[in-house]
Amino acid sequence: MSEKKWSSILLNGYIVLFLCFMFGPLLMMSAAAFNGYAPPSVTHWAGFTLHWFEDLPRQGRLMGCLGNSFEIAGIVVPVSVFLGLAAAMLLTRLKAKGTSLLYALLVSPILMPGIVLGISTILFWQAVGLGAGMATAVMAQITFIASYPMLIIMSRMQRQDPVLEEAALDLGATPMFMFRRVTLPFLMPAILTSAVIALLMSFENYNTTVFAIGGDCTLTTEIAAQARKGHTPIINALGVIFVALTVAVSTVYVLFLRKERDQG
Repeated sequence: MSEKKWSSILLNGYIVLFLCFMFGPLLMMSAAAFNGYAPPSVTHWAGFTLHWFEDLPRQGRLMGCLGNSFEIAGIVVPVSVFLGLAAAMLLTRLKAKGTSLLYALLVSPILMPGIVLGISTILFWQAVGLGAGMATAVMAQITFIASYPMLIIMSRMQRQDPVLEEAALDLGATPMFMFRRVTLPFLMPAILTSAVIALLMSFENYNTTVFAIGGDCTLTTEIAAQARKGHTPIINALGVIFVALTVAVSTVYVLFLRKERDQG
């Protein structure tokens, strides 16, 4: 057998193993969500059931924590995108010696462990008289999530031709009008992408949130707390719903891009 054939076999084998490693746990979780056996299992089958999905709305604390996650994300996402946009414009447009230092400072929260951010946040706000809760969790998440929109928008802004803005100003446009009609439409794909990433990062964040939220909870911290006591099939049912929503949104997005490409 030729060397090229062996390379193809090894590559295909690696791809299969990688896909099994990535999607195997999701498939097992999904199967356990429809299993009538509790605790969750895929080896002991007690019959197909939708009981865990039907029981999900009756989980008062879990649903309350889910609402807290959306409430926190509803504040974190717009604030992070706004701060990221402002920082990206400052770093891209500002021509000064301190730009590199400022960039390093703004990116540093990404490199810092989430546990450190969470602990430092709660210690700081306790020192000024504010106890742990939803407000401190929001501030803790913004401190590092805002860096991601900044990087995404910066990469887009660096590809913009500055001549377009200069031409708008030469034709009498005010800086605000120029930003709304020239810069903002060009940056909109990056802004939307950064908003989605900020939403996902806020929703799934655990390391920072668990130290800053105090007696309140988010969906992620509540799932972790329940897992320490004993995993229940209801968590699997919730996971299946989120996987289905993710697949649906991704499919719609891909179809939308394909439609735009065909029209172009």
